[in-house]
Amino acid sequence: MSVCAFDHPVLGGLLGDPDIAEALSFEAELEAMLRFEAALARAEADAGLIPAAAADAIEATCGRFHPDRDRLVAGAARDGVLVPELVRQLRAAVGEPHAVHLHKGATSQDLIDTALLVRLRRALAILDRRLEALIGRLAALEELWGARRLVGRTRMRRAEPVSWAHKLASWREPLVRHRERLAELRPRLLLLQLGGAVGDRAALGPKARVIADAVADALGLKRAERATHSERDGFGELAGWLALVAGSLGKFGQDVALLAQDEVAELFVVGGGSSAMPHKVNPVAAEVLVALARYAASLAGAVHQAMVHENERSGAAWTLEWLALPPLLATTGVATLRASDLLDQMRLPEAGR
Repeated sequence: MSVCAFDHPVLGGLLGDPDIAEALSFEAELEAMLRFEAALARAEADAGLIPAAAADAIEATCGRFHPDRDRLVAGAARDGVLVPELVRQLRAAVGEPHAVHLHKGATSQDLIDTALLVRLRRALAILDRRLEALIGRLAALEELWGARRLVGRTRMRRAEPVSWAHKLASWREPLVRHRERLAELRPRLLLLQLGGAVGDRAALGPKARVIADAVADALGLKRAERATHSERDGFGELAGWLALVAGSLGKFGQDVALLAQDEVAELFVVGGGSSAMPHKVNPVAAEVLVALARYAASLAGAVHQAMVHENERSGAAWTLEWLALPPLLATTGVATLRASDLLDQMRLPEAGR
């Protein structure tokens, strides 16, 4: 087994999400970083902080730059972050006399956090579209199955009968609320990070706000009055949202697995064969949703631990966030894919296996 099941060469078919993986890839990160440096230089030139010729040179270099990755790896191991080595290589590529104007007034965290936010905007758009599709499919099932009855159960015991519309609504309506929550949290999360050494934008001078607003606009992020390097509530809120989505899909999976038991048989799930029992059909997608929900909850706790940033910047908390947030996004992304698969596989008893 590989270190991460999400990119396992075989298990990736079960636990992989190519779209989210691409959005979070190093290639996407590097592209976002280069966009940041180009946008910063142009905004600073427009504000008179650096020469226009320097911005032209920086933009041109960022458009064609390919770093020495081995040196980036060594630099990250040395500096704890890849930015110092990346900036060294970029300045060498820009050349004199303009190299000194690259990255002016910015710090490593500005570059890394903003590049993350650019990629998060893309990843969240993917998740939002998938939730919309799941909601539509569940609503369509309500039209088809809604009037049918099945046994209601409370505390794992038979209770009163319920309609399929009631059951399906319990899977669908939380997803509607999650889309509403996402719309609310986006403006609090997708804020430009540009603050310089200690987050106060002092190195950008009296036109700091004008420069920052121009960079935000160029990158499609929300304008920010100041940097929030050590205020990680936006990322904590995102982690909670991701865990909520995975949790709701896990409830869907758990219900389906129980309804599909041979002793219950109020639902059939096709697929999922056994090596020892050819007659056996395992509810694989449903089981995976349960596992992903539980894993997402544990990862969200790690991101919440990473909110404890001491003073103006924390290397330890920041590193913990890097470790926990990407797999949490992948976990929730996979859950949306497997939920779609499960909807494909569900059959009412009279429809047969």
